[in-house]
Amino acid sequence: MYLTQSLSMINTKNIIMKLFCKNALFLILCFSFHGCFCAETDTITPGFSIRDPDFVVSNGKLFKLGFFTPENTTNRYLAIYYAISETSTIWVANRENPLTDTSGTLTISDNGNLVLINGRNETIWSTNATSAPANTTAQLLDTGNLVLQDVPTGNVIWDCFSHPTNIFMPGMKLYENTSLSSWKSPSDPGVGNFTSAIHAMTFPQLMTWKNGRPHWRSGPCNGTFYIGVKEMYLAYPDGGFRVGNDSGNVYFTSPAHRFLTKTDLNLSGSLVQYLWDDRYKSWEVTWASIENQCDIYGMCGPFGICNVLNSSICSCLRGFEPTDRGEWRNGNWTRGCTRRTQLQCDRESRNGDDIFLRMPFVKVPDFAQPFPARREDECKTVCSRNCSCLAYSYNVYIGCMLWNEMLIDIQQFNGVGPDMYIRLASSEFDNNNDTRLVIIIPVVIGVAFLSICIFIAWCWMAKKKGKRIKDQKALETLQSDSTAIVLKYDSEINIEELPLFTFKTLADATNQFHDDNILGRGGFGNVYKGTLANGKQVGVKRLSVNSGQGSEEFRNEAVVISKVQHRNLVKLLGCCVERDEKMLVFEYMPNKSLDICLFDPTHPLHNTLDWMKRFCIIKGIGRGLLYLHMDSRLKIIHRDLKPSNVLLDGNWNPKISDFGTARIFSGNQDQANTAKVVGTYGYMAPEYAIDGRFSEKSDVYSFGVLMLEIVSGKQNTHYYNQDWFLSLLGCAWKLWNEGNGIAFADQTIANTDIEAAEIVRCIHIALLCVQEFPKDRPTVQTVVSMLNHETVDLPLPEQPVAEKWDHSLVGSTQPTMKNGYSINELTITALDGR
Repeated sequence: MYLTQSLSMINTKNIIMKLFCKNALFLILCFSFHGCFCAETDTITPGFSIRDPDFVVSNGKLFKLGFFTPENTTNRYLAIYYAISETSTIWVANRENPLTDTSGTLTISDNGNLVLINGRNETIWSTNATSAPANTTAQLLDTGNLVLQDVPTGNVIWDCFSHPTNIFMPGMKLYENTSLSSWKSPSDPGVGNFTSAIHAMTFPQLMTWKNGRPHWRSGPCNGTFYIGVKEMYLAYPDGGFRVGNDSGNVYFTSPAHRFLTKTDLNLSGSLVQYLWDDRYKSWEVTWASIENQCDIYGMCGPFGICNVLNSSICSCLRGFEPTDRGEWRNGNWTRGCTRRTQLQCDRESRNGDDIFLRMPFVKVPDFAQPFPARREDECKTVCSRNCSCLAYSYNVYIGCMLWNEMLIDIQQFNGVGPDMYIRLASSEFDNNNDTRLVIIIPVVIGVAFLSICIFIAWCWMAKKKGKRIKDQKALETLQSDSTAIVLKYDSEINIEELPLFTFKTLADATNQFHDDNILGRGGFGNVYKGTLANGKQVGVKRLSVNSGQGSEEFRNEAVVISKVQHRNLVKLLGCCVERDEKMLVFEYMPNKSLDICLFDPTHPLHNTLDWMKRFCIIKGIGRGLLYLHMDSRLKIIHRDLKPSNVLLDGNWNPKISDFGTARIFSGNQDQANTAKVVGTYGYMAPEYAIDGRFSEKSDVYSFGVLMLEIVSGKQNTHYYNQDWFLSLLGCAWKLWNEGNGIAFADQTIANTDIEAAEIVRCIHIALLCVQEFPKDRPTVQTVVSMLNHETVDLPLPEQPVAEKWDHSLVGSTQPTMKNGYSINELTITALDGR
């Protein structure tokens, strides 16, 4: 009996163990199947759900549909994102209704809609397709589009591309009734302040609005690209964006590409196009709709034109004047300009005597009216017969564009863009010619009379003082075979043995200081290119009568440069102090100044600065600074080191220039104080800008800022990151501190891993130079050693504080823009230190 019971108990245990093993194996298989199903399928069917953190993946493994959490929050969102990175989202489902935990589930409901429910079985988001049949499936395509389909017919009932968020994707169609909308913040994908859509009241154009007000526009589309986007003239000659028409509904689209790309409406209201760089595993910016102030809608108001290359970016169209001159002088251009002379057509006859002025290469204004025409002269005929027609433009693919109300949002392009013809009263041209004659005739007569007087006086003085001139050392040469140049000395300015050129010599060399020979402009005055009688090219720096500098800075620069000689310092050949003229003559630098090569995208030299050249320039500047601080017979603090004061010779060797604000230290002196702070805001060290204390560590700070500008290709004084609310220094610190320093660099220069490592090392060195306290910054000698890899291990820098400064602490009178940086282009800024 006991044996029978024992056997029975053993059999029972065996049966239980077998059942347990079978069930356990079944559970393991189920879980395994479920995990593989989520990772390998692109389709959601009835009865199948995605539970956080599961996902589905498109057939080509390009996109995933799953859950993600933005930075600085714990909220969860259902999103489509590139498989390469969970943070590269292209669409968010529940952007206005986040999940607060990881209980989210995506499934197909009984009515055929795709729904997102939380842990309490509440619907958080739904496709809300009213005509959805019961038998539906949702599929994630390799375009990134999520489509809800009727199984029997295959018809698409709903797709996410028809309900975009902040990302425009290749293959997506953007209609008038669909729009992109920016996020509220980096941690909140909810609908933000900016929207972007097609606006097609007359000509289709892409527009961005800020809280309902126009913020940016692309200009009309010619069927291939938007004529108001200058980059498209070069980037899209054979195709790109397209404007189509579906049963009267205009849409904007872009064909699918073989590479990964997306266009983001960011927090600043700029449409930014990105291209995935697989080498560096990062998104590279290839285009942005707003790159400067002129890209913002109506920056210069009605009848104003914006040109980012001008010192004052806004000016009135010819024949117009500022509506409020006081506001205009203060940099407030929103009220625009008014017509100076009434049109003849308004007063006398239907046709009148008005004249159309050609304005080449412009972004045409908003509110254009169409008129079909085959030739440009037809546009002029139509416009001239209509007294309310203010301007016209012609495009072979568009026809005539006419403007009848106001001209707003005009931008001057450089070498691309259509021509526009604005209507002006004929008296505008007559008055202009009369004014020219009134100015030109007296000037010509005066110059001729003055030249005769000067010639007679010179002959008389030459005859009377011939013997004295021969006894003096009056003839100097630049080279042994050069033509003799007459020199004279001014007793008021003691510049020892430095040669002085005559005014006539320099005037002849620069074609009477003609504007065509201007190499640059600064606080000192203009710099001209000159060719001496012997054919030698020179740079002539002429002190302007309106300059904030004077004899002291002139004498200081002449004395300092005459006492130092180095391959990375500009060479002074002589100067001129005749009459009220003060000029310095330097060796000619064919590659101009560093700021032109770095920051002017329209200049031919802009694209020639690869990383090898940039790194050689950095090391050359460091060697020049080291010579000034330690190796010359005088210890010299430059005090105004910046890109415009670094010149480049024909071999791209950098040469430090502009020593008007330099200070010579004597003996063992290593720092000084000044009540007059001179330099350029953005490059001055904190202790110098606020307290007037300067030392060689002040130049080290400026050198650090300069290095960051060379690496990034962005100008510190004109840069502010709206997404992070950081200056250039702050962005460098943030990206370097996060281990992503290469993202700070100009994306066109890092072509190899070795170059990338060198770039990140330079950023590290620059951050050491821009630390808040002078004692923490390395000396120039140490910096040069670091750049040459003589110092292998680099210390960790402290966070720079430039972005924390209150501008009111520095007595600057420079006008500032809303984003906080100066729009003043002066090279010398006089400040009062506390």
